[in-house]
Amino acid sequence: MCKLPRASGEKHLTAFRRAGWTINHIEGSHYVLVKEGSNIHLSIPVHRGKDLGVGLLKKLIEKAGLTNEQYVAYFEHAQ
Repeated sequence: MCKLPRASGEKHLTAFRRAGWTINHIEGSHYVLVKEGSNIHLSIPVHRGKDLGVGLLKKLIEKAGLTNEQYVAYFEHAQ
């Protein structure tokens, strides 16, 4: 099992966008992402100076239908 990256919500947002998710709308500091052909929404908090929690990241990855390894590959290419 690979280690998930600790980073800001903004960097994780970029990784999910590389995985095919698009920004639907923004509610306060939360970016709501959608993917064509899916009725699932991902809500990613983007707070300045704060890393996205590992527990929330795991749930988002699972909800997006990705494995940790797939997600880490998208994250590394987003850098």
